[in-house]
Amino acid sequence: MSKSASDESAGRAEVVSLDSNSKLTFALIGNPNTGKSTLFNALAGMRARVGNYPGVTVEKKVGNFRYRDHEIELIDLPGTYSLSPRTADEMVSVRVLLGSQGRSDPPDAAICIIDATHLQRHLYLLSQLLDLGIPTILVLNMWDEVQKQNLEIDVKTLEQRLGIPVVAASARSGLGIPELKDKMIALLANHQSAGESKSDHLELFPENFRRARAEISRIIQEKAAQRIPEYLAERLLLDINGETEREILKENDELAKILQSKREELKQDGCPIPAIEPRVRYGWAREVLEGVIQRPETPVEQRGSSLDRWLTHRFVGPAVFAVIMLLMFQAIYTWAGPLMDGIEYIQDEISGSITGVMPPGAFRSLLTDGIVAGVGSVVVFLPQILILFFFIAILEDCGYMARAAFLMDRVMTKVGLSGKAFVPMISSFACAVPGIMAARTIEDRKERFVTILVAPLMSCSARLPVYLLMINAFVPQRSIWGGFVSLQAFVLFCFYLLGVLVAIPVAWILKKTWFKGEVAPFVMELPNFKWPSFRVVFFRVWDRGRSFLKQAGTLIFLTTIIVWAAGYFPGDRTELNQVKGLLESGKLSEDRIAQEIFEQRNRELSAQLLNSSFLGSAGHAIEPVVRPLGWDWRIGMGAIASFPAREVIIGTLGTIYSLGGDVDEKDSGLIEKMHAARKADGSPVYNIPVALSVMVFFALCAQCGATLMVMRQETNSWKWPLFAFTYMTTLAYLGAFVTYQIGMIILPAA
Repeated sequence: MSKSASDESAGRAEVVSLDSNSKLTFALIGNPNTGKSTLFNALAGMRARVGNYPGVTVEKKVGNFRYRDHEIELIDLPGTYSLSPRTADEMVSVRVLLGSQGRSDPPDAAICIIDATHLQRHLYLLSQLLDLGIPTILVLNMWDEVQKQNLEIDVKTLEQRLGIPVVAASARSGLGIPELKDKMIALLANHQSAGESKSDHLELFPENFRRARAEISRIIQEKAAQRIPEYLAERLLLDINGETEREILKENDELAKILQSKREELKQDGCPIPAIEPRVRYGWAREVLEGVIQRPETPVEQRGSSLDRWLTHRFVGPAVFAVIMLLMFQAIYTWAGPLMDGIEYIQDEISGSITGVMPPGAFRSLLTDGIVAGVGSVVVFLPQILILFFFIAILEDCGYMARAAFLMDRVMTKVGLSGKAFVPMISSFACAVPGIMAARTIEDRKERFVTILVAPLMSCSARLPVYLLMINAFVPQRSIWGGFVSLQAFVLFCFYLLGVLVAIPVAWILKKTWFKGEVAPFVMELPNFKWPSFRVVFFRVWDRGRSFLKQAGTLIFLTTIIVWAAGYFPGDRTELNQVKGLLESGKLSEDRIAQEIFEQRNRELSAQLLNSSFLGSAGHAIEPVVRPLGWDWRIGMGAIASFPAREVIIGTLGTIYSLGGDVDEKDSGLIEKMHAARKADGSPVYNIPVALSVMVFFALCAQCGATLMVMRQETNSWKWPLFAFTYMTTLAYLGAFVTYQIGMIILPAA
């Protein structure tokens, strides 16, 4: 047993009074896989809000809770192994701690959470945090694992040597949380009573380095008229070509030469840059921990160590991973299906209720086809998102996700990505919306952006109705390869494979151009295996679902309203409303012939009004553009109408051909109408090359408003959704053009 376990009650902090009702701000920082998010949820619970820091793509998670008459704000900083910023996104944590991110004040204090079973390695980050001089509490998390491994950690001695409060905790079970809350209040009360706003800086570097650091600060203030914190001057010297250098020097050649000269002087003086930093920090960690940790004579075999030999095996590991991904993928399809059907059923019931009490008209259409359909188009994504993040949360919390990323890193590195990009990519086969959101697990900004930009190329479930309609209508029902494979099934497989084959060179090009740079070193600690915590899984799923509804959901809803308006206006709907009113009144229920005549008239008027709407006008306007693809204006209008969701093209074609908007991809009437459709010169609108052209276009295009809106949310900019829409539409157009033109040469009469 650890010494702190027996002293838990004695170790509770003496609470010194602060100003009543004061608001305190704590920044929470730690390495990945140390339970930081679990601790955040244990403290803040569901009172958290998620957004992005201004101007960057880093997620901002802020939670609030009340304790002993104090309102406490908790800022969850991105997981990081150090405070040595290599990119603009990594600089955010340093800026937040310094109080210079978005003109915000620095936090009152910081909570550094580390894995208590790997103390020496994780004290590196703590040493950098103490360099900033912020009042800090150290949380030794995973205390239950310390006890299982029969380790003894003298928490009181560690606290004395560090000079900061130390709490032994297990965030998953709630152990140590009350003590931590007491020490949070006591820490700031003690600083307030002493008239302090900062802790003493931890000074580890030799005297020659300190002099160089002070001189760099003075030179920058003189030559650039810019006063920088001491810690940033330290980072300037240590981080060669880092974000601090790029941001502060701003291509100032004179300052760059001075900085390089100082680095050379330090090297000659026995202080090599950047090797001096790990040397002094790990040396300090060894001194601090001397005699603090007592290990058992016979080490306890860690849980899952034998399992790791199989899960990370070169051949067995990928096979196990493939089975797990298959189960997750299948669950997203099968489990989400009934839930999505249920949402659509509720949506239809609400629309039916509105239709039953309101006469036909613009306002009713706005409610049913605009607002209800818009809300439905947002909520219908929730089942897939929640199921995906349910699996991700379980795999992360039990420790398997780190193994999966390790396995897939060998494959993904070949296209400039790491193993962490695989789950977002495979998830996008179900839906690009949760797939893009899953890219949040990727710390490296460049890799995360490339993953987000290529994820929509995976053939999601919304493309399937388009594939099935065209395949059922125009691909012959016959077998190939000796009768073992259906031609229709083979064509469907090819279109699912198409996105993957195109994504590979696209990712490679993006990494060589806009996101140029080496693949980030794949550094990941393999955490111990443990049973997933229901609380942890629940909060992670809750956070992602709520984030989607609040941020991307509003944009998807607005997009749906805009497309509804484009398809509704202009046009005189007097006769259509009269026909609808008569059909809905039930007066024709006894006259089947009259009922069929008016239903047909209803479909014809709907088709005419859609043709004359802004949407129809856009279809006619782009006909010269889509003609080289073998399309006419009707297919072009269907492509535009499908912007909220690709499968909408089925209902749009049904309306155009006077069949109504409730047809599906298996509707024989729609297939017959498509076969019978003729252009002005009498030639058929559809044939096999046209069908293949349509499928290629939908396989590669960004015709999904929800995907673009989520991309906007995740990148915190309209630049990248517009870029994705442009490059994917260009790819889709060129692919459809080549497909049709070659198809007409090979199959001119098909």
